[in-house]
Amino acid sequence: MKKLLIFFIALSSVFGTYAQNTQGKSDDLGRITLAAYVPEQIEKMPESARSILSNKLNQLISQNGIGGSTLNERFIITANIGVMSKDITGTAPTMMALSLDVTLYVGDGIEGTKFASTTISVKGVGENETKAYISALKNINGNNTSIQAFLESGKARILKYYNTRCDFIISDAQSLAAQGRYEEAFYKLSGIPEASSACYSKARAAIIPIYKKHIDKMCQVRLMEAKTAWAASQNYEGATKAGDILSQIDPNSSCYQDVKTFVGQISKSIKENDTREWNFIFKQQQADADVLKSAYTAAAAYANAQQPAAVIYNVKGWW
Repeated sequence: MKKLLIFFIALSSVFGTYAQNTQGKSDDLGRITLAAYVPEQIEKMPESARSILSNKLNQLISQNGIGGSTLNERFIITANIGVMSKDITGTAPTMMALSLDVTLYVGDGIEGTKFASTTISVKGVGENETKAYISALKNINGNNTSIQAFLESGKARILKYYNTRCDFIISDAQSLAAQGRYEEAFYKLSGIPEASSACYSKARAAIIPIYKKHIDKMCQVRLMEAKTAWAASQNYEGATKAGDILSQIDPNSSCYQDVKTFVGQISKSIKENDTREWNFIFKQQQADADVLKSAYTAAAAYANAQQPAAVIYNVKGWW
């Protein structure tokens, strides 16, 4: 019985291979998110309290719908802490009581621009100073009206950032695309939040022609790779390898007719020289909505690949 080899190519994007790794994370693109940042320069802060503060900051932004995977890490929430009082209780056993002023900040951590701030006072008691410090941090309440107003103010400033710089952001992305840095261009455009409606619409419109240039380039690259694989081994195994490469080509690309011609040549050769049947099922063309989804997936994959081990933000002058 003849073996039937079918290269089934679903309606997924050319970046579909990244989808499993970036699922959920790409959803954070297109909305306002903040990254929690605990700077090194908080004076007299116990090292063991750093993770507590980081968790608390993440909790605050999650409760207010602006937490995310930090794929777009420009905007941050951070804090500075001052010890206002330190007392030994008269209880048995004696305990340490601390009163802290926690000042929260939202801003552009790349350019070093502070957008909003608020200060809250918290108290904690523990067997020693470190435990009292941690106890106080745990008393930061995300339902505090001052914190909620502060976060709303920060979000408003972030929207203003995109509304006033929209044309520059899009122009910068187009410049990146002109240099062949397509994934980086997608990343820049996909960071514009949907809440900035006018700029968001402009960004989506700008993605389509950039994506077209990207798939045209990748079509030429993949087609050449497939031809090289077939030239090296013009048999069923070579056809299999070439087919795997050709399956990555987007049908909207300008050279897809050349792909069809090449597939026909392979199919004819296998039919004449091998008892096994080799079939190639072509992709369907994508609608604009699928193209946008593919671009956002590519942006998420690019962001993941660019993640540094640690990010140091510019908060100079914030306190």
